[in-house]
Amino acid sequence: MGQDSDFGALLRRLRMEASLTIEALAEASGVSVRGIGDLERGRRAAPQRRTVAALAEGLRLDETQRNGLLAAARGVRDHHQSPADVRALPRGIDDFVGRRHELTRLAALVAPSPEPAESGPPHVVVVSGPPGTGKTTFAVHAARHLADRYPDGQMVLDLRGTDEAPPSSDELMLRVLKALGTADRDLAAAGPGGRPGLYRQLLAGRRLLLVLDNACDEEQVRALLPEAGPATVVVTSRGLLTGLEEVHRLPLEEFSAEEAARFLTQLVGTERADADPAALAEVAERCGHLPLALRVAGNWLATRTGWSVRRLADRLADEARRLDALVAGDVRVTAAFDLSYRRLTPEAARLYRLLALVEGPDVGAACAARLTGREVADTEDILEELVEAGLLSAEGDRFGRHDLLRLYARGRLAEEESPEDTARARTGMQRWLLETAVVAGRWYEPGHGAPPASWQGTVDLSTAARARQWLQAEAAHWLAALRAAAAAGEHATVVEVAEALHWFSDQWIFWGHWPEVFFLAAASAQALGDPLVEATQLNYHAWALLLCEGRPHDSLDRAALALEAARAAGSPAQEAWAQIYRAWALRTLGDLVPAGEHSRAAARLFEAAGDLHGALQALHFRALLFLDEGRYEDAVDAVRHTLAFLEEHGERIEPHIAEFARTNLNATAGQAHIRLERWAEAVASLDAAIGLSRAVGNTGVESRCLVHLGTALEGAGRRRDARAAYTRCVGLGADADPRTIAEARLRLSRLDAIP
Repeated sequence: MGQDSDFGALLRRLRMEASLTIEALAEASGVSVRGIGDLERGRRAAPQRRTVAALAEGLRLDETQRNGLLAAARGVRDHHQSPADVRALPRGIDDFVGRRHELTRLAALVAPSPEPAESGPPHVVVVSGPPGTGKTTFAVHAARHLADRYPDGQMVLDLRGTDEAPPSSDELMLRVLKALGTADRDLAAAGPGGRPGLYRQLLAGRRLLLVLDNACDEEQVRALLPEAGPATVVVTSRGLLTGLEEVHRLPLEEFSAEEAARFLTQLVGTERADADPAALAEVAERCGHLPLALRVAGNWLATRTGWSVRRLADRLADEARRLDALVAGDVRVTAAFDLSYRRLTPEAARLYRLLALVEGPDVGAACAARLTGREVADTEDILEELVEAGLLSAEGDRFGRHDLLRLYARGRLAEEESPEDTARARTGMQRWLLETAVVAGRWYEPGHGAPPASWQGTVDLSTAARARQWLQAEAAHWLAALRAAAAAGEHATVVEVAEALHWFSDQWIFWGHWPEVFFLAAASAQALGDPLVEATQLNYHAWALLLCEGRPHDSLDRAALALEAARAAGSPAQEAWAQIYRAWALRTLGDLVPAGEHSRAAARLFEAAGDLHGALQALHFRALLFLDEGRYEDAVDAVRHTLAFLEEHGERIEPHIAEFARTNLNATAGQAHIRLERWAEAVASLDAAIGLSRAVGNTGVESRCLVHLGTALEGAGRRRDARAAYTRCVGLGADADPRTIAEARLRLSRLDAIP
């Protein structure tokens, strides 16, 4: 007979010998009728010592009988733990949503087989994430979800890692030992020094799920990890706990937009959510899809039934007051952030505050270093501390932060930094950003190239590719610095930056901000009172309006102003560029005759000015006009003539400009061959254009060429290959031409409809 049955049978025998019903024993002992019945039937674990003592008192047992009953109860606790003993889970959250991927991954990590080897290492999973991402809720929900896999129980232990004085590992270990039914006399006999051995022995043979919630650091956790056996430990922490070895890692981030909307709907009710889904989406977005913020917002609405969702969305629209608005009762979003912020070293806390001055979603170490004046290597160490604290995220060499954490840092900056120190840090960072942007952009500007030997920079700009990488990664930051310089009247700086970035803009056409960059520069040039500089920047703006935003009428207007300024400055070269941009806009509008006239005027002016780069543009434009006029053979011949021009003047044309021209010429030839139904020639030309654009990372041109390639492949009867080309185009991302992405999607839908 098992231990449970021994205790239950003994209790029943003693009750019968005392001629007591269960009800009578319950009245005499104070133990419930149900509790006594379950004990006698072996349906629950043996009670604690005080319960056994109460039963013995109710049964009026002598000392021998009393000790026998206590021994039987202790035997159950020592040798067998029923599942009910260790189901120490806190109250669950009924409105849990999402996290399907994370739950699936956790289930795969902790229980790869139904019978894990007792001699093997335990499963340990560290669930980490910024404050407010719902790590505890996730862990508790996962423990309930996985309960059937752990017949010896599930337990959540709060490590209070964000407290000023979190409990020690010894204190936590003692709590687990007691929860698992270890007798007081055994704890006393083992003493503090023997508890780790007792702890490991107790967990070694149990299929137990232990959640160590809100861990402080590795040292606190390490002592609580079993050495072997079928137990599973899930650790939650704001930090990454990178010092822990042989653990699985499961990062927890904010909700997706769909999960956030579903979560809010559960809190506020379907009727209110469906009444204004756009407002619901705005609330979710302004909460940064952060579970804690969403819960606060949802609870706010749930308790204010007279409020519409739109009213809360408008209340959260003001960034300066958003965190103050995210309070519901005694729950404040900022309280969760405070707990992490208070544990930072002074250096990390100051850098975190100053990062509020960075406009973009992420930042590199070199830019962060300019805020404090520290060396880049030292700054990297401090940034890693912020990552460990859960206040930043790291991806590659970039460090990002949640929107609400950015607003929190802004509040700390206003309260803890003087206006003078803040202004000094901001100015130093902005000046560095613009100086570096000029050096990086000049890799692409004719007559410049690599940084001069005298340049002492803190980022690697040793190649054009690295310069491009920096310009794109820090684009949000140097653009913000450019806006600040324009607002401050630093006109020469604004023009210098725009000039340095002009030829680079061809490599990243669909970034989305070139019209603004060159508009600011044109305004600054006008303020400087130099007609040549004004003509140049107006021409750049005309290009950006036409090529980047597809606004030919506005481009025509800017090109006309550029032409006036160029003539006032007596610059044939800028007059030629104004003419070519006018021709380009007119061609886009379908006015091919005047477009041809302006392009021929531009060609004459470029020749007179000795501008080979401009002459190259004019020659290519001639091929494009032939294409539009239906003169496809002439277009192919014009492409050959322009390629010969490139070969003839190759050493005098900037390499990246030559490569860009070859890319576009091959694309033009491919389109002409498509019109002539020369499918093989079209595919060959477009393949060449795609290869060239991919080699230099020009995603905008690549996207256009892929759509043309799909057309050629369809014409050749190669529908499967055409589908692959359109699919590649759709997958290029934000740097691609949005119009060609839309076209590729339409063509994929059409192919799907073909039987």
